[in-house]
Amino acid sequence: MNLPLSIQDHYDTPANTPQLWIHKLFPHFQIVFKYKFLRITLHSRKLSVRGKFPTEEWARSSLDVMKLVESCGGRIHVTGLENIRNCQGPVVFIGNHMSTLETMVLPFLISPIKDVTFVVKEGLVKNRVFGPVMQSRDPILVSRHNSREDLVNVITRGQEILAGGRSVAIFPQHTRRIEFKPEEFNSLGVKLASKAGVQVIPFALKTDFWVAGRYIKDLGSLDPSNRDVYFSFGKPIDIKGNGKEENKQIIDFIQKELTGFQK
Repeated sequence: MNLPLSIQDHYDTPANTPQLWIHKLFPHFQIVFKYKFLRITLHSRKLSVRGKFPTEEWARSSLDVMKLVESCGGRIHVTGLENIRNCQGPVVFIGNHMSTLETMVLPFLISPIKDVTFVVKEGLVKNRVFGPVMQSRDPILVSRHNSREDLVNVITRGQEILAGGRSVAIFPQHTRRIEFKPEEFNSLGVKLASKAGVQVIPFALKTDFWVAGRYIKDLGSLDPSNRDVYFSFGKPIDIKGNGKEENKQIIDFIQKELTGFQK
């Protein structure tokens, strides 16, 4: 996949990354960031509606958002991409969910290495702005209203996707949270991996640089006090038995990485 920024095993925003002058002088001024983000999103939406939004274009738009975040003062740190590169076949990516930022940047980090789709809420697909983009990625939908139906849908549809060679990314928390709560981290992703006979790659992230919006959750603002953004991908995990121990292993990985991000 020919992208202007090569994918390395590790990545740190260069110290000399150009910044938008208005954010250097007025870091709390958000209009320019939101305007540029909407331009990227609406361009992706237009291509999706026309049926011209392949994986490479998805990764490119994701990179555009990542560069926008950096131009507004964000400092992105990525580790563990070699764990994705060295893993054979499709996998289930399982990690914590903190903000809009990861949903926009993860496609660039993962899809050039492994074709992937996401487990997403039905409401996101029905959204008039973001919906067409998500629909083009053939996601697995969950309602969050009926856990039994969601389980059946994720397991059934997920197995089909994984059998076709495509990976699946899932956020097992009920909702986005700045604070990680293990008791809210369900084992749906582990169950899917077990049923499909594939490995899990855990990931941990800290993305509270992009806070939820007051009126439109996905169109929030940037918090200059939390400009360091972290993504860490762990080693592949084989699922054995009911997956209870492996799910705990994923939770332990996330907690350990989150603690490390704070140092």
